[in-house]
Amino acid sequence: MSTQTLIYLFVGLSFALYIGIAIWSRAGSTSDFYVAGGGVNPVVNGMATAADWMSAASFISMAGIIAFSGYDGSVYLMGWTGGYVLLALLLAPYLRKFGQFTVPDFIGTRYYSRTARVVAVICLIFISFTYIAGQMRGVGIVFSRFLDVPIDTGVIAGMAIVFVYAVLGGMKGVTYTQVAQYCVLIFAYMVPAFFISFLVTGNPVPQLGLGSTVADGSGQYVLERLDATLVDLGFGPYTAGTKSTLDVFCITLALMVGTAGLPHVIVRFFTVPKASDARRSAGWALLFIALLYTTAPAVGAFARLNFVETINETEYTDAPEWFTNWEDNDLIAWVEKDGDGLMQYRAGEAFDGPPVFGEGQGASGERNVTNRWNDDTDNELYVDRDIMVLANPEIANLPGWVIALVAAGGLAAALSTAAGLLLVISSAVSHDLLKKTWRPDISEKGELLAARLAASAAVLVAGYLGIYPPGWVAEVVAFAFGLAAASLFPAIVMGIFSKRMNREGAIAGMVIGLIFTFTYIAYFKFVDPGTNDVAHWWFGISPEGIGVIGMVLNFLVAVAISSVTKGPPLDVRALVDAIRIPRGAGAASEH
Repeated sequence: MSTQTLIYLFVGLSFALYIGIAIWSRAGSTSDFYVAGGGVNPVVNGMATAADWMSAASFISMAGIIAFSGYDGSVYLMGWTGGYVLLALLLAPYLRKFGQFTVPDFIGTRYYSRTARVVAVICLIFISFTYIAGQMRGVGIVFSRFLDVPIDTGVIAGMAIVFVYAVLGGMKGVTYTQVAQYCVLIFAYMVPAFFISFLVTGNPVPQLGLGSTVADGSGQYVLERLDATLVDLGFGPYTAGTKSTLDVFCITLALMVGTAGLPHVIVRFFTVPKASDARRSAGWALLFIALLYTTAPAVGAFARLNFVETINETEYTDAPEWFTNWEDNDLIAWVEKDGDGLMQYRAGEAFDGPPVFGEGQGASGERNVTNRWNDDTDNELYVDRDIMVLANPEIANLPGWVIALVAAGGLAAALSTAAGLLLVISSAVSHDLLKKTWRPDISEKGELLAARLAASAAVLVAGYLGIYPPGWVAEVVAFAFGLAAASLFPAIVMGIFSKRMNREGAIAGMVIGLIFTFTYIAYFKFVDPGTNDVAHWWFGISPEGIGVIGMVLNFLVAVAISSVTKGPPLDVRALVDAIRIPRGAGAASEH
């Protein structure tokens, strides 16, 4: 059976499974649609949470960023994993004990204000749509390469799949679909990692293989070989960082607290029966997440080493099949600069920007590009870093069924998170804006219809952002984490741990944090991208890390305003006490 046939088979079967589960577990009430009825087993919820949290950024892009950034890419590992621990220990059990459906529900009730609820919804929508842009780009990349369609068509196909099982099944359908998607994505990630680790080092365990010697008899360790190879090509050492300590700290912290403020992850802890189950499901999720995150550094290093040794100094006419496959999808490109017909991979950008491809082949074999190449570097190769995990099995000449499995896994990772985000957006519109703000008398049937209509509209916006993404998958996701860190995280933390924090302080803090962070990111990424470098950043902090400054501003503004305005009512203070009562200390401990 050909590789392409296997890809169609694996992807088709996985889609049939997801849609079948959605139909079987179709939501019949708002409770089913928002929180899966609140009766999900902690182990099941842990697996669903892992799938929801490990998005296309984790599966597709993170190892790719590590492959090209080396040590600097470790900020994603530290930030996302550390953030999940922070969420599990600091927020999840208390929010579950509060017992509401959504994050805006918590903020609206805790800060006794419709305005606070609406501001939280606005923050949530900004975060979720920024995040979902990365997921839909990931879907488009996978469809584009493996199903041989344009990226735009791939995004539209992904929209259709998510629409069916998210809008039909709601949180109940998405929860059990995500369990299946976790099984697919973790198997798809680990199997090629085992294969490639064994081929490169002779050790099948990738976590150990990263610290082993290369299996060519040279006695060189993997990272030692990679450092030497990249330095010879003009790159910096793979194991040396280039970012400032302050920027590394800010990006890591922004990713950590952003994780703890992500609405689509927090809502998963409302689906378990009680607060103690929220802790248990968080522990299970951390275990399931660790399988992929401890493997990613090895996958990134093996991918970069295999890529360099397979492509560099190779005749374009003798390029391996995987290269031409990805080239046909405009995700890798070669331009002839010195007339020798060899593909020279060196430091620097091959083009003045990501290439925009024309039709047909150039006279010397390279693809035509509508923008000129960069004459200041000797590099002749453009590589979209988001393809590295997906291309890894092909680069290593693994069997066709492994390539097909990776295609199904990449789609599972992107679709699982996209579905979770769409539900968060739809519940914010139907429950928080409609039911709790504008039309409190709406029937349950009407609210459920509104939730499905909101999800449908969100799918269309998500598709547009997938076709016109603002950056690499992991980079876009990092922006979403920064927005969450600057807006929702402080309001949630102060709502749980400060009885003095009032609505005026919380609202002002969220608004200031969101506006500052969004403006900073938008300026350097869209308004004046030519200045997006350390020389122009404030204090040398990149857009990926600026959420920390937004968070500090949020806290400072909130505390300052709450200190000069009237404190919250007594019933709200009692509510904060009830949330924080230890288990067994009273009836409020199990809400």
